[in-house]
Amino acid sequence: MKKPKNPFSRNFTILIVVVALLIGGGLIFQNEEETEEIPFSSVAQGIQENRIKKIEVKGNALTITTISDEEQKARKEAEVSLTETLKNYGVTPEQLATLDIETKDATGWEKAAPILLSILPPILLIGLLLWFILRGAQKGAGQAFSFGQAKAKMFGGKQGMKQDVTFRDVAGEEEAIEELKEIVEFLKTPKKFLNMGARIPRGVMLMGPPGTGKTLLARAVSGEAGVPFYSISGSEFVEMFVGVGAARVRDLFQNAKKTAPSIIFIDEIDAVGRLRGAGLGGGNDEREQTLNQILSEMDGFEQGVNVIVIAATNRPDVLDPALLRPGRFDRRILIDLPDIQARKNILELHTKGKPVAKDIDIHLLAARTPGFSGADLSNLVNEAAIFAARRNKAKIEQQDMYDAIEKVLLGPERKTRTYLQKDKETAAYHEAGHALVATILPDSDPVHKISIISRGRAGGYTLKLPESESSFRTLAEFEAELAVMLGGYVAEELTFKELTTGASDDLKKASDLARRIVTRYGMSKKLGPVVFGERDEAVFLGKELSERRNYSEEVAKIIDEEVKRLIIAAQETAEKILKKETGQLKKIADALLEKETLEKEEFETLMGIAPKKTSDEKSDSQESAKPTTQAKPSVPASPRQEKTDKE
Repeated sequence: MKKPKNPFSRNFTILIVVVALLIGGGLIFQNEEETEEIPFSSVAQGIQENRIKKIEVKGNALTITTISDEEQKARKEAEVSLTETLKNYGVTPEQLATLDIETKDATGWEKAAPILLSILPPILLIGLLLWFILRGAQKGAGQAFSFGQAKAKMFGGKQGMKQDVTFRDVAGEEEAIEELKEIVEFLKTPKKFLNMGARIPRGVMLMGPPGTGKTLLARAVSGEAGVPFYSISGSEFVEMFVGVGAARVRDLFQNAKKTAPSIIFIDEIDAVGRLRGAGLGGGNDEREQTLNQILSEMDGFEQGVNVIVIAATNRPDVLDPALLRPGRFDRRILIDLPDIQARKNILELHTKGKPVAKDIDIHLLAARTPGFSGADLSNLVNEAAIFAARRNKAKIEQQDMYDAIEKVLLGPERKTRTYLQKDKETAAYHEAGHALVATILPDSDPVHKISIISRGRAGGYTLKLPESESSFRTLAEFEAELAVMLGGYVAEELTFKELTTGASDDLKKASDLARRIVTRYGMSKKLGPVVFGERDEAVFLGKELSERRNYSEEVAKIIDEEVKRLIIAAQETAEKILKKETGQLKKIADALLEKETLEKEEFETLMGIAPKKTSDEKSDSQESAKPTTQAKPSVPASPRQEKTDKE
């Protein structure tokens, strides 16, 4: 595709050429006038020595021809005749008689040319600059009337760009694909549904966390349907002038109706689809005007007009209810974080076509990446490929994948970071405390890796992998999680008889978890199954700007007491375990000081634990990783893997 020529660049080039020609012409003319100019005294001397045969007089300019037919230039005094000037220089009448003196009058061009050539270039330059300024102002005035034109990119159709993405390029979202296949069928064979009295859906809302593939699915719909596909972001409707967004909505829907059947895809619709009346500006707010126009356009679809609107958002909770009612966005498709099987399919898709070693276990990689979105998994494979290339390998190996997971989660290794021996010992005992408490408590997940190598902001970390993937958590699991979080804190205190700032992140996460247990999960016996605290949302300024207390000071005191009780109980549990297993704690810390990293097999051998069969070997059930410092959610979800670290 050829790039369009820039008119400004072409006109500027013409301007430079014209000015250069004028200046060059002036210089040439000036050079012609000044060629071989000699003093007048040399002219008089040449006449006296009979070396000059002809003098041509044109104004004050003299053209002298010598005996050898050589031409020279000279100038005489103004308003004085040539003969009188020569006599003043001592030339006799007899010597003048031997000369051929010819007088010519200068033409008007020859008189005016030097003046014109000296003043014309700057005048022309100023004129052209004024022309460019006026032309730009005229163009800007024309663009002011084009603000209302939609800036949507068109795919498919006769004039649109080709869309190569299809459903074959999407993995891990089978339910969403089935729903969208129905939309493709509506567009291809609408009569089949109309004959049954079915109404074609007008809108489809794709909802889910960032990176789960909402935009990719919309592009796949375009590739499958083969109909014109208009793609635009919600922020492109918003301008500094009120009413521009509404005009662009009208223009977009008008173009889509002309090319029906077609699809309109609005990405990040929450930029204009937020709850009305909750922000600044009232009814004159530009976002509200744009939203009102979208609603009216979707209501204005005539029967038989095959235009379907697909919108995507990762914040469905802030959308205006009018957008989600039947007749507008009839279908709402939830695209959640992938489970272990979906992660396995996504990893297989992204490793396809890459030089991957045969011994790579995709299932183990999927088990180590809970909470990873499709975009995270794509980035993971890319990081692994970079690791393999930097290590001059021919293929991507399993260790490259593991290193990529840790880099995505924690950041790159900082091996060059130097620690004092005391700091290194503190980090070793801190991580050993986490690992030992997690191993002893039955409700905690088994440890799969311990490291005191600094990564990102973490001075060390302990990685745990649950034996099965679960969407719900119990109070016993939460209490075990709190004890594991405080294991590093207690280990430092018992070993060194003093505390450091290394456990600050663990304490913060433990306090947050304990407060959620009391105020959000209803697991406090004193307070009962009640949720405390309401979050106020300022839609114009941002979500969750502040949290409002809906309880009294007496209840606040009880909440604080319950949070403290959970923390103290967890501390006592960790302390009891570590005091009893002091030898094991030292053994783990010494191994970390020697090797810096302990994998699952090494740790189990060190602890004398018989290797257990994985759940995959038992029943091929799903397996996933989770952090040691934050709880699983209390609602069905796939939490992202985290870590217990020492900062």
